[in-house]
Amino acid sequence: MLDCFFNPKSVAIIGASSNENKGGYHILKNVMAGFRGKIYPVNKSYTEISDLPCYPDLASIPGNIDMAIYFIPAKELPHTVNECAEKGVKGIIIESGGFDEAGPEGHRLQKLALENAAKAGIRLWGPNCMGFIDVNKTHVFSFIHSAVWPDILRGGNVGLIVQSGMLSAGFLLHALQEGVMGVSKACSIGNKCDINENDLLEYMIKDKETEVIACYLESLVDGRKFINLAKKTTKPIIVLMGGRSAQGAKAAQSHTASLSGNYSIARGAFKQAGIIEVFDPAELTDMARAFSKKMTCHPVGGTAVLTFSGGAGTITTDLMDDCGLELAKLSDKTLSSIAELFPAWNKPDHPLDLWIAIEQHGFEKVFQHSLTAIFNDPAVDSIIFHAYATPLIKQEFFDELMAIIKKHKKPVVLWVEGRKDFADYLRDLAENAGLPAYREMGRCVTVLKGIKQHFAKKPAD
Repeated sequence: MLDCFFNPKSVAIIGASSNENKGGYHILKNVMAGFRGKIYPVNKSYTEISDLPCYPDLASIPGNIDMAIYFIPAKELPHTVNECAEKGVKGIIIESGGFDEAGPEGHRLQKLALENAAKAGIRLWGPNCMGFIDVNKTHVFSFIHSAVWPDILRGGNVGLIVQSGMLSAGFLLHALQEGVMGVSKACSIGNKCDINENDLLEYMIKDKETEVIACYLESLVDGRKFINLAKKTTKPIIVLMGGRSAQGAKAAQSHTASLSGNYSIARGAFKQAGIIEVFDPAELTDMARAFSKKMTCHPVGGTAVLTFSGGAGTITTDLMDDCGLELAKLSDKTLSSIAELFPAWNKPDHPLDLWIAIEQHGFEKVFQHSLTAIFNDPAVDSIIFHAYATPLIKQEFFDELMAIIKKHKKPVVLWVEGRKDFADYLRDLAENAGLPAYREMGRCVTVLKGIKQHFAKKPAD
């Protein structure tokens, strides 16, 4: 049970500080900003911090404590765990470093703390992590800078499980600053001496607020369990695996003490379990963003490409071929319907270069007519369409498009090209309507591949 972390009634902050340059200051400020339970700063150097009584030790706190956040030197952890046991603490988030990743003495401290916690029935989160943020509840149990997040925090349905501390903050801020994806929970698990990716994956699978799960991992504590959990859920699971190369595995071990296994075995297991593998942080957030739109797909056909440029259509087709996406074979009926908007001397082919029709009839009319014909073609199970950025397109166009998409249950991704301010405007319109939109043509292809892969998955019994 992880309720002591996600639903605590009281939190002690061990290492709280009034010094703005210290992480203990930002942990306290973050907790105070959104947590509505009892908050107990602990630091023998203060009697009060931010108008809250500050206690010299845990024993001085009146009543029991559900959860503690630990942010003092590593050497104090084993003793602090024993103090927590006496106060009835159920879980400790250890945000300090200096444990397994720091050599033999750090390993000894981490091992002893874990033994003490096991005896007392206390769960340990971390160490060497940034804690977590429950965005929908505005629970920020992390030393992330307290001035960074308040104006961009946006709740949603994507859960993040990230092994690297600072990278978890980077993922979260990237996702939220884009303004097009909401997050349910962002969890940094660090050395994962106790709480690991399987605990959080299992929790998020059951969590009603989380519908998409995105992970950055450098190792799997129990790969078989991770795979079995993934097989049994219909929720999309997206994984970026660090340490795929020998040098990458060495780098991972140096900062989170991770021992990566055989990546080729893991990759094959991911595919069998329907896990969507990605290969860089931006792809992880882009893929999660697409799934957060709640699109559905019946992957029984090919992908249609609608474009304003013959060259763009050719490149998209090449990229599709690179990753195993088939170009749909459009029916004569579909091509004849689209040809109604073309001059007599020019006939459409696939990929559909619609520029000549757009010049005569305008973007919105041509794309609405063409998309309707495409959606009705049984050979098409998904669509990539290209838009040249213009401020003339309005929100209504994308709202109407999304109504058609939902009716036909065929996913669509949008590539936007052109002047940056116009392209950002167009992308925001599309995303606000529920349509994933990208500035990179290749990202449209990889995202669509991930969508089709997920919906081809058959969950295990």
